[in-house]
Formats: sequence, C-alpha cells, structure tokens
Amino acid sequence: MPLVCLTDFEAHAREQLSKSTWDFIEGGADDCLTRDDNIAAFKKIRLRPRYLKDVSKVDMRTTIQGEEISTPICIAPTGFHCLAWPDGEMSTARAAQAAGICYITSTYASCSLEDIVATAPGGLRWFQLYVHPNRQLNKQLIQKVESLGFKALVITVDAPKIGNRRHNITNQVNLMKNLLLKDLGSPEKGNLMPYLQMSPIDSSICWDDLSWFQSITRLPIILKGILTKEDAELAVKHNVHGIIVSNHGGRQLDEVPASIDALTEVVAAVKGKIEVYLDGGVRTGNDVLKALALGAKCVFLGRPILWGLAYKAAGRLLRSVGT
Repeated sequence: MPLVCLTDFEAHAREQLSKSTWDFIEGGADDCLTRDDNIAAFKKIRLRPRYLKDVSKVDMRTTIQGEEISTPICIAPTGFHCLAWPDGEMSTARAAQAAGICYITSTYASCSLEDIVATAPGGLRWFQLYVHPNRQLNKQLIQKVESLGFKALVITVDAPKIGNRRHNITNQVNLMKNLLLKDLGSPEKGNLMPYLQMSPIDSSICWDDLSWFQSITRLPIILKGILTKEDAELAVKHNVHGIIVSNHGGRQLDEVPASIDALTEVVAAVKGKIEVYLDGGVRTGNDVLKALALGAKCVFLGRPILWGLAYKAAGRLLRSVGT
C-alpha cells in the first residue's frame, strides 16, 4: 500500500521502531500540550483563496541566508538518526542534497561530521550548536564546521535545561550511554563530538555572550527557539542573521505558544531586518503555505524526517509534504 502523506509515514514508523525509540522521537515535555498544539494551531487557520491567477508554471525556489533552495521546506536539527535507520544522518544528508534543500545537522548527530559532509558534498548544511560550558571546545567545534563547509551556525537558546520528558524517564532512555560511550575519547585527540554530546549544556549563556560567538566565526548566526516579540527585538539588537521560531517540538517547556501562533509576533518585531523561519507542527503543504503567508521565509521539519528514515525514503517524504 503506497504511503501518500505524512500520516502514512508516521503510522509506518510507529510499526517499525521499538517502543522506546518511538517514545523518544514522539515524546514531549510534561503533558505534551505544546507538542499537540503545534499541529492543532495550524488547523485553526483558514486560507483566503484568490483565483484567476496564472499558475501554469510554479517555481518554489527561494533563498535563505543568500543560498538558493529548491523549495521552502528544509530539515530541522534532530539527534540520533541512526535510531531510525543505520546510515542515520548520512541518509538524511543525501536526501537533502538530492532535494536541493538545507539540512541543519544536530550537535547530537550519530554520524561524524566528516562522514555527513563526505556523503553529500554538494548539499547546503547549517550546524546546530548546544553551547558547551567550555568556551574552547565551542570554538574548536565551530571552527571545524566552518572548515567543513557548513554555511550557518544555529544556536539553540531554549534548552538551558533538558525538558521533563516523561517517556524517556519511564523507559529509562540513556542515549548518550548506549550510543556514544563506546566512542568517547579525549577532545585533545580530535574526538570532539562524542565528548560534547556527553557533556551538559551551558545554562549560563545570555545575550551578551553572542558577541563572543560572532568574534570567532564568519558564519551567519541563527537563533533557534525564539517565541516572543521581546526576544526577537533583542536578536536584532545583537546583530544575529536569523531566527527560527520554535518551541523545540514541545520537548522543552510545556504550555508555551504553538510555533505558528508565535510567528506573527516575531515577524512584526524584526521588521524585515533579519530572516525568520519556523519549525514545529508542519505536516501538510497547506501548513507550509500558512507559515509563508504569515511571514516565515521557510519551514523546517523535525519528526517527519525521522519517520521517512524509518521507511528509508526521506527524499520521497519531502515530496509528500509539498503536495
């Protein structure tokens, strides 16, 4: 039976993956209200169609941070893709390259950055950073991704502490130990990623720290996790290059606004000075259209990419979103 929409891919992935893996991917923080609101909020928005326009030829190409993408649907940073398919992030990178879109690689990638780049050398890649308490390690990693050809640095700001993900606690999930400990080595020997993945996120980072990041890289800096007018204005003030409106897929702080509900506030606040993107709850082409109409430059998909990997059809899944 053919899979024709994301709901089909979701159902197939649930059948294929272990319960603990499925719970890890799908779980949200606390009561999962925000996770569910991300999807429900899109369904409350209605389209106002305008007709008698020439749509015989449709070109969905656009640019993000000056780089062309084939469609405004890109791949958000999610960790541990090898849970869904053995090739993990390498398969994701190949699919993104084939589709001509941007793939944000996570700090918690289960494949090495070198392997990800080697498998899709022509792909557009950004790198998502969870800030480590050790500034020197952050600097080493940022310089590494810059040398590997990543085109932007995405700093996640909404995770000073890991969210209260009840499924992970119930299932006693310890992905760091199970997936990474065997590869853990000294960062001085170049084995930097597993060391960072095993370490805590810096909970002290604040707005004034952004100038340090800007001083050590030429990459444009994108802030991921902004939901309010006030923080959007501060982002502009601190000269970042873009914002991803996001609530971490409802996995961090529960009972915050759905991403699509926060989008218009953020877009209005930046006044066109920087690009604004969105992730969270996008499941159909109509959802993409709604986000673009409300001011997003493009959207990023998280969980659906992992569903596609579970089917080993990430590229086909991307096509199904656009229909």
